[in-house]
Amino acid sequence: MSATRRRADQRALPDPLALAQALVRCPSVTPRDAGALAVIERALGPLGFECHRLRFGEGGREPVENLYARLGRLAPNFCFAGHTDVVPPGPREAWSADPFAAEVRDGVLYGRGACDMKGAIACFVAAVARFLAARRGPAAGSISVLITGDEEGEALDGTARVLAWLKERGERLDACLVGEPTNPKRLGEMVKIGRRGSMSGWLTVQGRQGHTAYPARADNPVHRLIAMLAPFAAAPLDDGTADFEPSTLQVTTIDVGNPTVNVIPGEARAAFNIRFNDLHTAASIEERLRAAFDASGARYELRVMVSGEAFLTPPGPLSEVLVRAIERVTGSAPVLGTTGGTSDARFIRGVCPVAEFGLVGQSMHAADERVPLADLERLTEIYRAVLDEFFASRPKRAE
Repeated sequence: MSATRRRADQRALPDPLALAQALVRCPSVTPRDAGALAVIERALGPLGFECHRLRFGEGGREPVENLYARLGRLAPNFCFAGHTDVVPPGPREAWSADPFAAEVRDGVLYGRGACDMKGAIACFVAAVARFLAARRGPAAGSISVLITGDEEGEALDGTARVLAWLKERGERLDACLVGEPTNPKRLGEMVKIGRRGSMSGWLTVQGRQGHTAYPARADNPVHRLIAMLAPFAAAPLDDGTADFEPSTLQVTTIDVGNPTVNVIPGEARAAFNIRFNDLHTAASIEERLRAAFDASGARYELRVMVSGEAFLTPPGPLSEVLVRAIERVTGSAPVLGTTGGTSDARFIRGVCPVAEFGLVGQSMHAADERVPLADLERLTEIYRAVLDEFFASRPKRAE
């Protein structure tokens, strides 16, 4: 092939910056789509992907748009997964530019979702295009892309529902890479192979109202509530493991609603969040809380909500592929970690091996969220190298 033809082919490939800008310009504050999935479809269609728009929502919830796209019918099926929904940008005056303008300034792209995680999705698509162009044909298997609009929200009508839809169709994923921003300070630092679980709790303690001058005639629920939570807040719930940090309970609010200083209230409420490692399950933690609260003798109500259980994908073929690809592009090996909050990997881990790797997360959810253009290019090359590594030694087979 001539050099002129090669240059023309390169110009025709999707550009990660242009795709990232197009996605950022869609104000897809969860659970709205605002056109973001259409941007991805328009890029994947010419590459040969079969695209499925999946809309879920029930019980009065606002419907959520999702996308599943696949190229090829053979196994193994390597999936890129992510989300186009973003958190609200907050006050406009906190930003140096319009949060949805996708402005490029001094080699940096600014905008809500630039690093979490529209930039990584743009790199998914550009990497697949480069991979296919270099091979002059499909991979020895299939490549799929699973994008949800419900990761930053309740996550009820997003990835979990798409996975159920795939199961009903008899379609499977063999490995999955989630493009969350996993790197603390520089691209290539960390691959995440697990996540802590997350449980939120709402505790209401009943007392007996009375005058502060006559405390013996009252039962102060604030004192009881503080005593109930103090042992859990004073120290971690465990010492951690080789793969996880210690589990902790963080009190997020205490509310009494008492407008006076000389009345002991009749009720006190608190909310808390527990991030826990794989020494526990949500059920075992709830049992531990209730046993301690029962022993206090207080009259209380406890409501809990579990966002996800702790999980770990032990180092293996997928993480090895990622490490080799990152080393190939950056020259250094990443660490395998489990830090941070929850992600949709918590749903995917029950289906296939899953790992997470994306951009630097320092500015995610903050004003002036941003990503250097150089990182978009390098992440695209890393994802392309992942595909090279994954399909190099895997024979294709019928699904």
